[in-house]
Amino acid sequence: MTSSAKPVHIVGGGLAGSEAAWQLASAGVPVVLHEMRPVRGTEAHVTESLAELVCSNSFRSDDAANNAVGVIHEEMRRAGSLIMRAADTHKLPAGGALAVDRHGFSAAVQEALLAHPLVTLERGEVAGLPPEDWDSVIVATGPLTSPALAEAIGKLTGEESLAFFDAIAPIVHHESIDQSIAWKQSRYDKGGPGSEAGGDGADYYNCPMDKPQYEAFVAALLSGDKMEFKEWEASTPYFQGCQPIEVIASTGPQSLRFGPMKPVGLRDPRTGHRPWAVVQLRQDNALGTLWNIVGFQTKLKHGEQTRIFRTIPGLQNAEFARLGGLHRNTFLNSPRLLDGTLRLKALPRLRFAGQITGCEGYVESAAVGLMTGRFAAAERLGLATSAPPPTTAMGALLGHITGGADATTFQPMNINFGLFPPIEGAFKGKERKQALAARALQDFDTWLGRHHAPLAA
Repeated sequence: MTSSAKPVHIVGGGLAGSEAAWQLASAGVPVVLHEMRPVRGTEAHVTESLAELVCSNSFRSDDAANNAVGVIHEEMRRAGSLIMRAADTHKLPAGGALAVDRHGFSAAVQEALLAHPLVTLERGEVAGLPPEDWDSVIVATGPLTSPALAEAIGKLTGEESLAFFDAIAPIVHHESIDQSIAWKQSRYDKGGPGSEAGGDGADYYNCPMDKPQYEAFVAALLSGDKMEFKEWEASTPYFQGCQPIEVIASTGPQSLRFGPMKPVGLRDPRTGHRPWAVVQLRQDNALGTLWNIVGFQTKLKHGEQTRIFRTIPGLQNAEFARLGGLHRNTFLNSPRLLDGTLRLKALPRLRFAGQITGCEGYVESAAVGLMTGRFAAAERLGLATSAPPPTTAMGALLGHITGGADATTFQPMNINFGLFPPIEGAFKGKERKQALAARALQDFDTWLGRHHAPLAA
């Protein structure tokens, strides 16, 4: 296939669209990548860059032996993923997680795509369904799909778009953290892929609370002024994995202590004891000047955020580089609407990728983009289309999205071992996870070798 061949069009330059473009171009298929920013903005993006990270800067666990997220990381690396290459290049200290410098990461993805001779970037909104002469299209518009396109898809499918709210955590300037109170430590002193030499595991700042401080903090969260919903937003559910902290607090007085503020594996060096609760901050950029408050997605009004979060010991003088926010996300009822290669049943020239399919998380979004890119490339090259086996992380996620989930109760899903088929043998606990991970990587290598040779970097 040469650059004179008819291109595949990709709508949306987020993680999924960028990864799909890379997979197609690396296979020798020309791509036109359409990104509406900066011609039309969104409620959450702040730059015009491709693959901008709008929420956390963490790709979560990078443990490919014990964690399903780590397994999908490794599968993507083996498949020549641009997203994982950029993440590995710009990783930051984050315990056992893979966190990235968001600006360096986005710049690396954009530079690689713009430098590829088979990728053309066009800025501007695709309002409504793509033109009929675009015979192969990947819609990767993410959870912030433009209203015109969302409405057109809804009319085409006869389905109402499902929706949930996604809340963004605040970011604090490093110099405003009181290090006489907050100390650096990862839970159980576990270092990660971006840890400093020596691997001391001190990747997070920890702000301790005693019982009265915790109870006062929870009360303030519950009574603080929140953003109001519009009438049409009032019944929109939250995704379980990204609930605002005040919504978690409303489920019970101890819920935060067993959630984002759990103090396990930590000791306050001033007392030698485990605090009643802990607020953790994770490095957000390569310079170490910005720190993200972990798990503190919120729909509090900005003035309330400043007032309440400054009651956290160690953050009493906090200066915020970004306050938390709230935006409305949309996704398809994919088990009902998409086939096994993510094509829209009502209009097969359209494929969907990323969070609009009902996956949740950066790496899951990019992984679905990777698969759609490969499916579209095989189709364009006249090759058989082959999905990863369900025993792999990518295959398990794909199976859930395209039919494994109950269409009547479908909600966004992160990759987890619960999506994998059972494994034979008397495995329990950690051994079972390790066996599932080992099987996944072995089966992924077999699939990659038989059907899709690793693409050029």
